[in-house]
Amino acid sequence: MSHFILISVGSNIDKSKNTDAGLNALAKAFSDVEISPVYESESVGFDGDTFFNLVVSAQTELDVDGVCSILKCIEDENGRIRGSQKFASRTLDLDLLTYDELVIQQPVILPREEILYNAFVLRPLADLVPTHIHPVVKKTYQSLWQDYDKQKQNLWLADYLWSNTET
Repeated sequence: MSHFILISVGSNIDKSKNTDAGLNALAKAFSDVEISPVYESESVGFDGDTFFNLVVSAQTELDVDGVCSILKCIEDENGRIRGSQKFASRTLDLDLLTYDELVIQQPVILPREEILYNAFVLRPLADLVPTHIHPVVKKTYQSLWQDYDKQKQNLWLADYLWSNTET
């Protein structure tokens, strides 16, 4: 059975190169990959270079564990350094946001809580799947973005175009 997944993608180290590599790897691992516009945003929680952020939708036959394993592997292949710091610069950050309408606490929290708090996640979600409904708060991503306090975080369209080598 095929499952609909949403994944956030972020990078603030060699952003274009690592975003391309991440998207190409996602396109290999999953089917029907579509991407939101790419936004640039200030780093949150630490002083660092600006981030590229976007959301990817895809289909997969894998379970949640399998998807998370692939995301971690893609991050590692692209130089992700794992440390104790939650807020730090990243070559590539891939987070499973939703898996169908599943609401779980293990092996990861789904839907991912940052959907409701970070403009760099919510805005691309509202662009990519505006009429999809958040599984917990039962509102569309478009309405969640409309209600979001846009003064909390600055983000703007990035000067980036995916050089998709997988199609």
